[in-house]
Amino acid sequence: MSSITEPNGHSGSAPFFSKQATVAKPGFSRWMVPPAALAVHLCIGQAYAFSVFNGPLTKVIGITQSAADDWSLTSLGWIFSLAIVFLGLSAAFAGKWLEQVGPRRTMFTAACCFGGGFLVSALGVHLHQIALLYLGYGVIGGIGLGLGYVSPVSTLIRWFPDRRGMATGMAIMGFGGGAMIAAPLSVALMNHFRSATSIGVAETFVVLGIAYFISMAIGALAIRVPPADWKPAGWTPPATNQKKMISRNHVHIDQALKTPQFYLIWLVLFLNVTAGIGILGQASVMIQESFKDTVTAAAAAGFVGLLSLFNMGGRFVWASASDWIGRKNTYFIFFALGAVLYYLVPGFAASGQIALFVLAYCVILSMYGGGFSTVPAYLADMFGTAFVGGIHGRLLTAWAAAGVAGPVLVNYIRAYEVAHGVAKADAYTMTIHIMVVLLVIGFVCNLLVKRVDDKHHMTDAQLAKGA
Repeated sequence: MSSITEPNGHSGSAPFFSKQATVAKPGFSRWMVPPAALAVHLCIGQAYAFSVFNGPLTKVIGITQSAADDWSLTSLGWIFSLAIVFLGLSAAFAGKWLEQVGPRRTMFTAACCFGGGFLVSALGVHLHQIALLYLGYGVIGGIGLGLGYVSPVSTLIRWFPDRRGMATGMAIMGFGGGAMIAAPLSVALMNHFRSATSIGVAETFVVLGIAYFISMAIGALAIRVPPADWKPAGWTPPATNQKKMISRNHVHIDQALKTPQFYLIWLVLFLNVTAGIGILGQASVMIQESFKDTVTAAAAAGFVGLLSLFNMGGRFVWASASDWIGRKNTYFIFFALGAVLYYLVPGFAASGQIALFVLAYCVILSMYGGGFSTVPAYLADMFGTAFVGGIHGRLLTAWAAAGVAGPVLVNYIRAYEVAHGVAKADAYTMTIHIMVVLLVIGFVCNLLVKRVDDKHHMTDAQLAKGA
């Protein structure tokens, strides 16, 4: 528990949603901030569970089976894709705004967008206008995803300068685990609202929109930022750590884009995510085709659930470990171990070693999740904390790019292989070998990351003005 003092000149009359109004008062415990962050990330993590609506949405008119005028799965697939695209775009373009207005206004805006996106989508289902689903969940909800993703993370980094990795891991673990709550909840609500004239999706969207708005709004109201120059009780900031590349200086968000470090870390995240996201999307089909007549659909579903657990747990475990071994070394492990495991996987499949196959992918997916939670601390180490939220937001465009590249590599190369006579059980081998190459390239990119040159650091005068 840590105590703080109010900064000079702080006034209790500051507007409620202003950045000044969120500065913590004496006696505030920094351990109150992670629950506020989780209140947001557990909600927006619902995005990973949106696929539970795809089947029912193909039967909005037919109810029991798809009618001629019902939506197709290919049309519905764009809803999630749009949400991820606008997550990346909003995080990138609103990052600077976040640093100006503070986390409370940003998180409340995220609550309005994410919850409101569900309500617009509910109207789209009621009117059977898919454009409203694209607008609602895809565009408006996607903006809520992006704002909700970055705003708590930058705040946690400032509260936990001594344990940056652990702090970001706690919040981003919530994003990975949100689907584990959302999936069964959504199915239960659809079953509750199902009737002879309704598939129950519109009503479920309304309930979820209201519930997520309330939870995220509570997180926004509870969030606090530390005063300037605050530090945990009894903690002394270390000198610039050359070995772990932890800087005590700060780089402006616009200046960060002029450094090679930003683009190298962009590639590091892009390549790590690309190597995992495509497999995550095809895990069920992949294990069934790799072990034909051995793995049932139910067992494959269990495999997917296990991967989700490792994806979630890896976000906390790897980010926390990075506090001890350093961010750069953590990514070295991701790329080196990931490349070895990917190289071995086809052999495990060919020899029927299901346990080793499952274990390899569980570790790979833990590092996929760990990549998301470790990168904010990596950025804070390199560029300081003054603008880390905005810099992190711009870096998340790597996620949006990987969200396209990963599935394309897995799906289209597999389709090409099958079309040219390759057995389905062997159709993933070329893709996996490409993943190995990508991870080796990622290893090299991470190797090239050095500390930021002094010429990019902000002066004390610039920091005081926030410019």
